Amino acid sequence: MIEEGNGCPPGEGAQDGPVRKVFVRTPSLKDVPTHFCSGCGHGIVHRMIAEVVDELGIRERVVGVSPVGCAVLGYDYWDFDVSEAAHGRTPAVATGMKRARPDLIVFTYQGDGDLAAIGTAELIHTANRGENITIIFVNNAVYGMTGGQMAPTTLDGQVTKTTPEGRMPQECGTPLKVPEMIAPFPGVKYLARTALNNPKNIMIAKRSIEKAFRCQIDDVGFSLVEVLSPCPTYWRVPPLEALKWIEEKMIPCFPLGEIKSP
Repeated sequence: MIEEGNGCPPGEGAQDGPVRKVFVRTPSLKDVPTHFCSGCGHGIVHRMIAEVVDELGIRERVVGVSPVGCAVLGYDYWDFDVSEAAHGRTPAVATGMKRARPDLIVFTYQGDGDLAAIGTAELIHTANRGENITIIFVNNAVYGMTGGQMAPTTLDGQVTKTTPEGRMPQECGTPLKVPEMIAPFPGVKYLARTALNNPKNIMIAKRSIEKAFRCQIDDVGFSLVEVLSPCPTYWRVPPLEALKWIEEKMIPCFPLGEIKSP
């Protein structure tokens, strides 16, 4: 929380007058420090999801499903029900929850390794069935928790721990574009790709997450929002340079916008 007025200690610029709160933590977000690296985008996405949950008034109905990876500790930060799934199986767990309790609003929170590598089968079949769940897909183009190896979304030429000379398409294929891959399925109703490289795109990302949740609330069908997120630690750049890297490198490869809308 940031305060104006009497929030400063005596002798350090304190002003007379009432204290006015200009920033508060949304109720669905716990007041705890996070384990994420400096400049990581996960904390921003956590807050956006919590804000959307509170603004839609679904806190008592929502259930998140976290996988293995950097996203694993979602239950430490969100102040609503969160379960955990085995690596890659998050959509399957969410499907079971939603079928058993259709009144719940169920979402998964997944990174590119979890969703687009070990979890590709679960993603494709969940999307093809048109399960009425929401997936928030955080794409930072690298494996984070396990040490910076190449991911399915690693860019052509990108240097990682397992591609020291850069990803070579002739050996590794090209970066996987998840929304475009599942867009043809009739049961997939809302797909968007957003980014965290500047305030405008962050606001767009939040609106896309809200649309995805509304799609589920209205029982329309499957929805997914991809979020291009910085990973300064394994991109080996300072946080500000990571934002430029998203704009200059990632967005040309992964174009932003709504890919499918009901």
